[in-house]
Amino acid sequence: RNSVGNLILPVVGGKTMREQLRFVHLNGFQLSKLLQENTPAYEKDPGYEHFKIAEKSHGNWIKLYLEGNNSEILLNLGKKVLKQYLEALKTLSSSLSKQVAQYDMYSMMVGTVITMEVLLLLLLSIPKALSSQAEFEVPLSPPLFSLLFYLMCLMLCAVHIIVCTSAESLCYFCSMSWLTAVGVMMLISALMCGILSAIAKIFENSRLPLKNPVVSSSSWSEIDVLILAGTIGHVLSLGASSFIEEEHQTWYFLINTLCLALCQELCRNNFLLKECDPQHSTTRRQNFDSIREASECKNIDIPAAGNSKLGKATSSAEFIKGSDKWISLASPWIILICCRLLRSLNQTGVQWAHRPDFGHWLTSSEHKSELSFLAAVSLLMIFFLVQRRCSLVSKIAMALGLLGVYSYRAAIGNVIFPWQHDSKDISKGITEARFVYVFVLGIVFTGTKDLLKSQVISADSSVKSTGLWEVYSGLVLLAALLFRPHNLPVLVFCLLIQTMMTRYIWRPLKFDAARITIMHYWFGQAFFYFQGNSNGIATVDVSAGFVGLESYVEIPAIFLTAFATYAGPLLWAIHLLCYLSSE
Repeated sequence: RNSVGNLILPVVGGKTMREQLRFVHLNGFQLSKLLQENTPAYEKDPGYEHFKIAEKSHGNWIKLYLEGNNSEILLNLGKKVLKQYLEALKTLSSSLSKQVAQYDMYSMMVGTVITMEVLLLLLLSIPKALSSQAEFEVPLSPPLFSLLFYLMCLMLCAVHIIVCTSAESLCYFCSMSWLTAVGVMMLISALMCGILSAIAKIFENSRLPLKNPVVSSSSWSEIDVLILAGTIGHVLSLGASSFIEEEHQTWYFLINTLCLALCQELCRNNFLLKECDPQHSTTRRQNFDSIREASECKNIDIPAAGNSKLGKATSSAEFIKGSDKWISLASPWIILICCRLLRSLNQTGVQWAHRPDFGHWLTSSEHKSELSFLAAVSLLMIFFLVQRRCSLVSKIAMALGLLGVYSYRAAIGNVIFPWQHDSKDISKGITEARFVYVFVLGIVFTGTKDLLKSQVISADSSVKSTGLWEVYSGLVLLAALLFRPHNLPVLVFCLLIQTMMTRYIWRPLKFDAARITIMHYWFGQAFFYFQGNSNGIATVDVSAGFVGLESYVEIPAIFLTAFATYAGPLLWAIHLLCYLSSE
């Protein structure tokens, strides 16, 4: 309807003259109607005038045609009318394109300047943020009191007045209040002064001699190169709409490649470096001893030794030769298998979204018993993976909450109990869902209480770690309630991969915070698509917003729908906090 294109005449060149004239007339009628809707004085438009002239000529041609005149005059007149139509179409299309392409250049330039300033400031701050000190300093306070800041504000305000008073068309930025406009000008000036201050500080630091040049020099590993190249590559891929439609393929590729790189790193640390570098065995002994000692103090995943003296006396060779070594080497391959199974569960994107997947097979009415068995096993696995670091009260609440999740799904007819032969007694499951919400709030409250206790009272770090984990487990219970039954394996594999990465990859390899953060981000994005989501709004599961509600209530519905949609990235982000606090 809103197309401003012209008919390509050679496409209809094989048609009769009457059909060709009919096609171009329809095209001209559509463009003239579009012009009438968008232009008040459309009658004065040259294209519209040409179209009306061509229309009259077309009427004369039709009269001759109906009179049965098949002479050369009719053919020449038809060609002349066709030419008039094509000229009118060209003029109409051109005038409509100019109206559609009236961009608010001034507002766009202001937005672009702010975005580029923020980006440059972040790029200048990244080296310190990724250093061992993990500092993120944006120097804004000194520039705000400089003369340059006020001069830039005055100059930008003057430019704003000139542009807004001379602008012919409507400008969004000019329509803002003066207070808002001055605030934007001050923001641009402050960011520019901050950038200049950061650049000056970098030059100042580069002139100072290095205190320890041996320590400061570091080589990049394959993991570092992969993380940097993958992150930059993903950002660049967002410049193409096809890559956005199939973004899940990018994340699947990145996490698969990451698992292979981690496998290589584990093999190198367990075999090659130990044999080639005698000093490395001493370093690894210290690493594993420190992990063992930390596990005793912080109640983390690695099991503590029965005797502290025995744990300290255990050599690195004896530790590596144990079962943990082989589980560690197998971990990347197990994670790859999990990711492959999750890909088969939900088809997403645009090109293959219509293809049948395992999720469709499970949700069909013929396979309700299989879905019920899978949901029950998944809920049991969730309990065993989450409860290991919870308090006794939270463990009981988690068990009862997961039982309530299954009861809710049975009440609404998604799954069945073993003693239930049919699902005729279907309800909304309001009572069962609210039963689960009580346990979710209880677990989150218990975790929040521990967090506040660790902040107010000078308690050990294990209280803070336990509090964070209980908040995390409460959100896992909420996700189990909101996920559809066939998506519960996504939650199980999420917890399983997090456990394996923590125990057998991140701690033995002693990765720093930057690497672990980016790996959490990658897996969080991949699990967003493992849930069956996409960048299209059609894949949003709005039914999650009605769980436990009698009718539509705006605020809870928005929160529940948003949480169910972004549960994957959110759970990985909170797990990152739990891991960093435990370390």
